[in-house]
Amino acid sequence: MSETDLRYPIGQAELPAGPLSFGARMALMAQMAMLPDQVRAAAAGLTPEQLNTPYRPGGWTVRQVLHHLPDSHMNAYMRFRLALTEDVPTIKPYDEGAWAELPDVAATSVGVSLSLLNALHSRWTTLLRQLTEEQWARRFYHPGSQKEFTLDQALAMYAWHGRHHLAHISSLRDREGWW
Repeated sequence: MSETDLRYPIGQAELPAGPLSFGARMALMAQMAMLPDQVRAAAAGLTPEQLNTPYRPGGWTVRQVLHHLPDSHMNAYMRFRLALTEDVPTIKPYDEGAWAELPDVAATSVGVSLSLLNALHSRWTTLLRQLTEEQWARRFYHPGSQKEFTLDQALAMYAWHGRHHLAHISSLRDREGWW
């Protein structure tokens, strides 16, 4: 497998240029709702040694990926809430690589982050299901990429993000025969 295939096992994110259809939104929201259970299943039964294995050479360990998901999605959830309550807010980027190296990542059971991801996605998908067409068009500004993103685009990005990291874990388990 090439480095690109290992790094992007489902391909890179593709964001919609315009508004999503109702059906496309529903499909992405369903992916968001299912992600916590899928991640929990992908991590089930992994040993500490397996959790400390990078999903690719030079990549994060499975443990880091499992803690990264709720970290990232908490930030995303806040971005949605800011966009819904402020006029094109500038969001605060964070250094995800530095966060993955913080001491709590090694010291905290992955079960804590799996529970956090579950609770977060429950709340987030409840919010998503209530949004109006006008609200889906609301935007935030990301100073790192120097671009504005609609909530439709953010939904597509974070649904992809969850599947992306789920595939990191699942493809590593496939390659190593850890099922």
